[in-house]
Amino acid sequence: MSKRKELIESRESVVRSYCRKYPVVFDKAKGSYLYDEDGNAYLDFLAGCGALNYGHNNDYIKKSVVEYLMEDKVSHAMDMFTVAKADFLSTFENKILKPKNLDYKVMFCGSTGTNAVEAALKLARKNKKRSNIIAFMGAFHGMTLGSLALTTDRTSRNGAGVSLDNVTFIPYESGFNTKVDSLDFLETILLDDHAGVEKPAAVFLETVQAEGGIYVASVEWLKRLEKICHDNDILLIVDDIQVGCSRTGTFFSFERAGIHPDMVTLSKSIGGYGFPMSILLLKDELDIWKPAEHNGTFRGNQVAFVAAKAAIDFWEEKNIEKETARKGEIVKKFVEENILSLDSRISLRGMGLIWGIDFGAFEDFETSHKIADKCFTKNMIIERAGRGDSVLKIMPPLTIEDEDLLKGLNIILESVKEVIA
Repeated sequence: MSKRKELIESRESVVRSYCRKYPVVFDKAKGSYLYDEDGNAYLDFLAGCGALNYGHNNDYIKKSVVEYLMEDKVSHAMDMFTVAKADFLSTFENKILKPKNLDYKVMFCGSTGTNAVEAALKLARKNKKRSNIIAFMGAFHGMTLGSLALTTDRTSRNGAGVSLDNVTFIPYESGFNTKVDSLDFLETILLDDHAGVEKPAAVFLETVQAEGGIYVASVEWLKRLEKICHDNDILLIVDDIQVGCSRTGTFFSFERAGIHPDMVTLSKSIGGYGFPMSILLLKDELDIWKPAEHNGTFRGNQVAFVAAKAAIDFWEEKNIEKETARKGEIVKKFVEENILSLDSRISLRGMGLIWGIDFGAFEDFETSHKIADKCFTKNMIIERAGRGDSVLKIMPPLTIEDEDLLKGLNIILESVKEVIA
């Protein structure tokens, strides 16, 4: 055993997770590859769970970050005025918000996505003076207590140690054994004075449930949900932490439906280079905070501002939206033609460059686990999601070369054949 690995295992808390799935010591990373301490290359179909949409050590972004650091620019400033913050806001407004006809205030939260979710929850309840929130079965929104109350997987919830209240869960449009019209159900509990459900301040939504098993909400469903919210004075909040920043093809995952959420949470790849950063976008009339009512020491990651600005410039120059949609079609076609035909129990869901190959219909819930493990023996990193982790999750960097994308898909194909043979 590597001495480094032995040290980490003896000293780090047993809460560690990913190193159990990929038990090597990584040292370097570039583009779509990670390299272990012995120099072995691993094709990355995880991409930091969406934090590395622009790949590992993107040269374009790195140049801006290195120049900023070498000039001794501000590295920490809480929420003070800085050049780095102004430059990011200007770029975000002129290249993202205005072209998409969106007009949001930007709130800089703590360093992780769950903090943006907590801020949205606080602000929704503060605006509407109601405590209940509607969330969806299959949701994942974070691991702090407010976010965890919105999250449905049993293992995560059991870790809370306290009751997780003030949230009402309803079925997603499509999902695990969905047999009811979720929005009919929502309208029922809103209108029925004997429903026993308090009117919510907000509906919290992932337009693509990632950890829930890669379930994609339809345009019609999203439009109807927005109308129900507006008709009933309920805020619509979209969590774009994992599937934003063009993961689904457009910068925001909700653009395809033409809806305008009242708030949007962003983190992961908004930091550009894998740097911690989270923001809450909110309509101007909702911005009723008192100064410092939701704050934190690292709510202004200056280096992340620099990386985030460079990432948006890179996103524009490389036409990442169009490229993601094109590569998504490569994935769809390959899986449909080569993997679905192997067994009628296999299914596929997704869009852009987030796809899930579902093996949940197999009697053995270990099928997807075995396939992911087999992929790792072939020097590929891939994650699982959904009920029983039965969905193989395809989520490479958006910048992946076509050759590497096809290489990874062929590794999956070989692994599926070997496991289900």
